[in-house]
Amino acid sequence: MSQVNWNNYACRDYYDELLAAPGKPRASADELCNMLARFSAEELAERKTAAEIAIRTMGITFTVYSEGTMIDRAWPFDIVPRIIPASEWRKTEAGLKQRVQALNLFIDDLYHDQKVIKDKVLPAEVLNP
Repeated sequence: MSQVNWNNYACRDYYDELLAAPGKPRASADELCNMLARFSAEELAERKTAAEIAIRTMGITFTVYSEGTMIDRAWPFDIVPRIIPASEWRKTEAGLKQRVQALNLFIDDLYHDQKVIKDKVLPAEVLNP
């Protein structure tokens, strides 16, 4: 069985959150790369297949409307997680919290005061077609 070799992984013309250069993990991804290097390519392929089967079995899908028919597709899944350094995650987390709060306030308004309708931010026919 061949082991995963990060030296052969090309990451030249784009930003790669996993590797800074071939064979050189970013500091935030070092532990993950060391763990993944212990698996053979075959073992990683088996784990990917097992994850895809589990996703299909659990019915985790999304619907594609743009192709003219409503097609359910299995959710794409990468067994190699994206590593986000803590400093970047703090910014992302703050933005996500803000957006969740805004969405909750918007939904609450739709169910109660409907100021977004009264202020013509949202056309009433969108809410009541």
